[in-house]
Amino acid sequence: MSTTSETQYQPQEVEAQAQQYWDSHQSFKAIEDDNKEKFYCLSMFPYPSGHLHMGHVRNYLIGDVIARFQRMQGKNVLQPMGWDAFGLPAENAAMQRKTAPAAWTWSNIDYMRKQLKQLGYAYDWSRELATCHPDYYRWEQWFFTRLFEKGLVYKKEAEVNWDPIDQTVLANEQVVDGRGWRSGAVVERRKIPQWFIRITDYAQELLDDIDTLDGWPTEVRTMQANWIGRSEGVELSFGVEGRDDELSVYTTRPDTLMGVTYVAVAPQHPLATEAAASDPAIADFIEQQSHIKVAEADMATMEKLGMDTGFKAVHPISGDSVPVYVANFVLMAYGSGAVMAVPGHDQRDYEFARKYGLDIRQVVKPASADVSCDLNEKAFTDKGILINSGEFDGLTFEQAFDSIESWLRERGKGKKTVNFRLRDWGISRQRYWGSPIPIINCAACGAVPVPESDLPVILPEDVNFTDSGSPIKKMPEFYQTRCPSCGADAERETDTFDTFIQSSWYYARYTSHDLKTGMLDKRADYWLPVDQYIGGIEHAILHLLYARFFHKLMRDEGLIGSDEPFKRLLTQGMVLKDGTKMSKSKGNTVEPATLIEHYGADTVRLFTMFAAPPNQSLEWSDSGVEGSARFLRKLWRTMSAHDAGNLVPVDKQTLSAEQKQLRFKIHSTLQKVADDYGRRQTFNTAVAAVMELVNAVNKFQDDNVQPEDADSTLNNSIVHEALEVVLLTLSPIVPHFCHVLWQHLGHQDAIIDSPWPTVDQSALEQDQIQLVIQVNGKLRGKLDVAKDTDRDTLQSLALADANVQKFTDGKSLRKVIVVPGKLINIVVG
Repeated sequence: MSTTSETQYQPQEVEAQAQQYWDSHQSFKAIEDDNKEKFYCLSMFPYPSGHLHMGHVRNYLIGDVIARFQRMQGKNVLQPMGWDAFGLPAENAAMQRKTAPAAWTWSNIDYMRKQLKQLGYAYDWSRELATCHPDYYRWEQWFFTRLFEKGLVYKKEAEVNWDPIDQTVLANEQVVDGRGWRSGAVVERRKIPQWFIRITDYAQELLDDIDTLDGWPTEVRTMQANWIGRSEGVELSFGVEGRDDELSVYTTRPDTLMGVTYVAVAPQHPLATEAAASDPAIADFIEQQSHIKVAEADMATMEKLGMDTGFKAVHPISGDSVPVYVANFVLMAYGSGAVMAVPGHDQRDYEFARKYGLDIRQVVKPASADVSCDLNEKAFTDKGILINSGEFDGLTFEQAFDSIESWLRERGKGKKTVNFRLRDWGISRQRYWGSPIPIINCAACGAVPVPESDLPVILPEDVNFTDSGSPIKKMPEFYQTRCPSCGADAERETDTFDTFIQSSWYYARYTSHDLKTGMLDKRADYWLPVDQYIGGIEHAILHLLYARFFHKLMRDEGLIGSDEPFKRLLTQGMVLKDGTKMSKSKGNTVEPATLIEHYGADTVRLFTMFAAPPNQSLEWSDSGVEGSARFLRKLWRTMSAHDAGNLVPVDKQTLSAEQKQLRFKIHSTLQKVADDYGRRQTFNTAVAAVMELVNAVNKFQDDNVQPEDADSTLNNSIVHEALEVVLLTLSPIVPHFCHVLWQHLGHQDAIIDSPWPTVDQSALEQDQIQLVIQVNGKLRGKLDVAKDTDRDTLQSLALADANVQKFTDGKSLRKVIVVPGKLINIVVG
């Protein structure tokens, strides 16, 4: 081959040659085959921002290595790619560039597709999808109408984070220090009508099925469980003095009920609103709270603030009056918007009570004398024995839970109940660049789903962004229509779907990408669930939870037969440069295109896999990239110099010790790399092992291959075996490089179609082994010996080692520890 006749590695030429072959042979096109075990490998699809950053490169490379390795195991592999194309960033970019989001998005997709192809990812591009294409979003519109008919979606007023400049609802994660992440505007808390999907109907199943996700990281499973947040407690009611109202509260600690000294309500609670109407100070306080981010997690760390509303709550058991405060740590969206406050046994309530001079009453004492309780310092939050609780004194937590619940239930004041932290999924967004919600609002009929025959509701793409807000809300030609039920004038819904909708089912659409008559077909059950899913840990809660939920919704609609979308999950770490996260909001300091142009894609791929385990952060290193390039150049020269025609069969019975040692290295490396790729998914250690094998080959050639040597042909044959293993084991990571060199080794077929090599177990049976010699636990030498050498001989050989003697001379020998097959540790004093 002309390319390898030169010892100089030319990556651009090599990569063009390999990619041309893959394209012409459609090497990565996936076709359903019931006779082969399938493997669906998927990386979380990107937002088409216009340029790949190294976080993208790493994420997709991990998936590509896994997909290529599984293909070599004989599996029918699907690895698709698409674009998470809707969302607010496109609107902002369009406004800055005075263009339409559609044109900007499609242009970015074209550019990023080219970048991905440059990197040689083994994608089935025939299945490419973009969530902003009507052929895609028509089916989520259709599915929404099905959920509507089942009563699984509804509309209600809800409190949201509102960006007054972007004029849209923001997720909690999009609010930074009280301001919108894009506009920088002070975020307001508003109540506006929002569409919801009843994810809470599936809360218990979503929680239970976490136990089936044994291929997921433990931390992600724990995060999912905590987000769902199942608890068992008591729902009970406080009266309100002088009124017929009742304040409903939920508590997981009914044992502390007799310690309630105040009740706290959310700023949006009806009692707070009524108090504000006659008290300007309370009204000002509530208005100030309207700019605070609606996020439960923030409540733990922020300063606890409140005001006395003047109302008094009536304790359900004692009948005592306790003040009702409006407090910033109570959220209207959670439960009833009211909480019973027990400052003696809850640290949040304690801090609030100390700030405002409220009573702190102890009603639980430690169960053990070894545990202290000093309410002058902090709340006592452990479970213990009840005191100061009347007839319930002396009860344990479990006894008090049952007794107090029974007392309340018998009097119609409370009952045992299960509660979830999870709330229904708000899917409305007031932005333009999203899938239109397929609802028509009629004055007579209410909300009416768009008939299937009228889907998709196509988002107009030719729009002008002259000011803030959604253009379609100002386009009568879009929203003016007729009611499908009564024929009267009506208006289309102008809210669009949350982009989490699109990313919650895209993995399934890849399986039925060209289906025109439905959302999914039988191919979905061939490929699903996804065997390996790869993405950032930042998606561990919302995206994965919504995808799990959507999967169950599709199952219950009869579209698929499985319960969960993703069998195995790998959450990769960040790419860092100088210790700084390379985030898309801050820009990226390393440009993949520049690296590819200078070094070639395979060098970028090799460094990215070698620099760190996939689940840890990757610290960018220019010298590390150069080191990877140097290794490939050296390996290229080794391969180019190899005589692939001077080969003989390897007679395992007549091999020398050196030849046996090299074959041991070949097959032990092969065994390790297969485990690293498959079970452990530690690709950096796989690369390190192959590099060691290359070093062993070069050393073997230097020491053993001489032209006049009678064994030179046999040596060359063993080297050939080693180089084949090097290429096969490296091919998932540096596929272009290996594609060309595989043919140089004399193969007519392409390496992409080659199976994973088989370990020769006989080669792993060593006559000689290498032991480490330690002195007082520190490495001081190595010893090559026959594997059946007795203990006394090993001790004598170790003590006779020249380097070891430097650390033992003049010292008394205390003992020698021999760990068979591993090490000898000499202990001296």
